[in-house]
Amino acid sequence: MTPPQKTADERARYRPDPSVLAALRSPRLLTREVLAGIVVALALIPEAIAFSVIAGVDPRMGLLSSFIMATSIAFLGGRPAMITAATGAVALVVAPVVREHGPEYLIATVLLAGLIQILLAVLGVAKLMRFIPRSVMVGFVNSLAILVFIAQLPQLIGVPWAVYPLVAGGILILLLMPRITQAVPAPLVSVIIVTAVVVVCAINVPTVGDQGELPRSLPELVIPNVPLEWSTLAAIAPYAFAMALVGLMESLMTAKLVDEITDTHSNKTRESWAQGVANLLSGFGGGMGGCAVIGQTMINVKASGARTRISTFLAGVFLLILVVVLGDVVAMIPMAALVAVMIMVSIEAFDWHSVAPATLRRMPKSETFVMLATVALVVATRNLAIGVIGGVLVASVLFVRRVAHVVRVEREVRPAEHAEEGGPGRAHYTVTGELFFASSNDLTTQFEYRHDPEHVVIDMSAAHVWDASTVAALDAVVTKYERLGKRVELTGMNARTSDLHSRLTGTLGGEG
Repeated sequence: MTPPQKTADERARYRPDPSVLAALRSPRLLTREVLAGIVVALALIPEAIAFSVIAGVDPRMGLLSSFIMATSIAFLGGRPAMITAATGAVALVVAPVVREHGPEYLIATVLLAGLIQILLAVLGVAKLMRFIPRSVMVGFVNSLAILVFIAQLPQLIGVPWAVYPLVAGGILILLLMPRITQAVPAPLVSVIIVTAVVVVCAINVPTVGDQGELPRSLPELVIPNVPLEWSTLAAIAPYAFAMALVGLMESLMTAKLVDEITDTHSNKTRESWAQGVANLLSGFGGGMGGCAVIGQTMINVKASGARTRISTFLAGVFLLILVVVLGDVVAMIPMAALVAVMIMVSIEAFDWHSVAPATLRRMPKSETFVMLATVALVVATRNLAIGVIGGVLVASVLFVRRVAHVVRVEREVRPAEHAEEGGPGRAHYTVTGELFFASSNDLTTQFEYRHDPEHVVIDMSAAHVWDASTVAALDAVVTKYERLGKRVELTGMNARTSDLHSRLTGTLGGEG
């Protein structure tokens, strides 16, 4: 009876709100999803082209990859409304493959990375998300906002002066439009108006068409022309593994962020293997692979208000239509219009509350340091995986230091329990706290070996033993007393502590 109930609970937990069916039945919701898809598609074009340049491949590979991954993840993914496409993080990882071996090896790398992601999903890697502290999550969000803003700077440096008023005008529209109406996404209105001004006034500014050639045909099945040898696997495996880890980490962190924004749950395990399948489809379609994209996801969820898989699917469909069918029209869109949207996305994505003076005064300094360390690592390396892993390590070290100092050992000399014992009675030690390698290192120094009576009681009822290091430390304490001819009694161990101690005591060697 229990397993079916658990399955039903999980279905309820991950049930999307609103559902695709509800959105299809509601003209208002459907309109919101469709318009959000158009806005995201427009924002994906220059980003995909830019990431292709980073990876050192034809821009068409990035655009086709974004189309394939967005449409496939709409059906397979575990986080509705999240956008998956070509990304800068993945582009940075695979760029050396293209430089050293060429595009064919890149496609093989993408395919292998997809397989690795599926394997990691089966092994339950998504469950590791619970070990990411809130301070690291805040640092992740803030660093992404900074990276999104930095990515716009090349479009604002060394450009015609007309770009600046166009960007300012676009931002002004984005600020005012939600106050007038929310029926139409402000980013779409901003892009249309700024584009219209540029076309009507014949203003000469950089456009989407200047970023690279757009594809003119549908994706075709591609089998990488690489030798099926161990040398090939040895060449691509390190990059494929790195791509799989970076892609999964960015996708799962983005999914968690969308969970918080929408107050809904996502299926992280499903999202993990779906990312792998999407990368497989991208590779066979001649794409460069990718993962969840924070900027376009924020446009979809926060700026446009989308909540279902419809917007994700239509973002991919509209992307293909725009670049294949309406390529000449899309090429006319000024980059200033898209830069304005991305700047607002970065401003809205940044957690300003986390750096407010009042928050900094209340927040423990260690948590603020972890957040800043995460931001610094991500921004310095442009690698989200390094930043998040580094942030978790910093948080772990600070936590261990904090816990290591909360263990207490209190001594009390009590009268002998039985009159025939005579003498000064017995020494009663009470150990309090969580005992592991960091906190138990100096445990042996907390006892008065030579000054204690012949009977020593060590009360463990307020302590918990977590590892072999602590068992070895307790063995050392007992051995020191026995060498002085004194009897030690360990009492009050909980079930887990008692089991670990009974299995390991006397088997760990050392001084004692």
